[in-house]
Amino acid sequence: MTKTNDRLALPRRVILQGVASVALVGLGKIASGAAPAFAAANDKYPEEAFKQKTVDDAIKLLYGKTAEKSDKVRLDAPEIAENGAVVPISASSTLDGVTSLAFLVAENPNALVASYRIPAGTMPSVANRIKMAKTSNVIVVVEAGGKLFSASKEVKVTVGGCGG
Repeated sequence: MTKTNDRLALPRRVILQGVASVALVGLGKIASGAAPAFAAANDKYPEEAFKQKTVDDAIKLLYGKTAEKSDKVRLDAPEIAENGAVVPISASSTLDGVTSLAFLVAENPNALVASYRIPAGTMPSVANRIKMAKTSNVIVVVEAGGKLFSASKEVKVTVGGCGG
């Protein structure tokens, strides 16, 4: 430390190290439980569901029950996908108490393409880009109030899906 004009001047490096230490301590507190957006410890990745070849098997492993069609579940997907490697889709629901949402493609090598947990108080609306092997039905399954609801739409793939 040097003395300048009767004041003690700290080197810039010491000040920056102190600021960085305070910031790291703050981040440690956030990561230790103050952030509710992190997945709960008992939420497991549905690995086996993602390996299933059929829509019914994937839904059974993911939820353990079957879905019924509902007009309160909305699936937006193009009628024709010019590139099967990047197909834009979105889904939303007006059902109360939605806890999860999943996208499935019947003719893909693995039927389940995405699965989401919806936190309480969150608007159940998800958009994604999926890969499709060929022309197929795209299905969205929504879990609400312990029941499953679904909507589907056929998407025609013209070029380059995930199958080649």
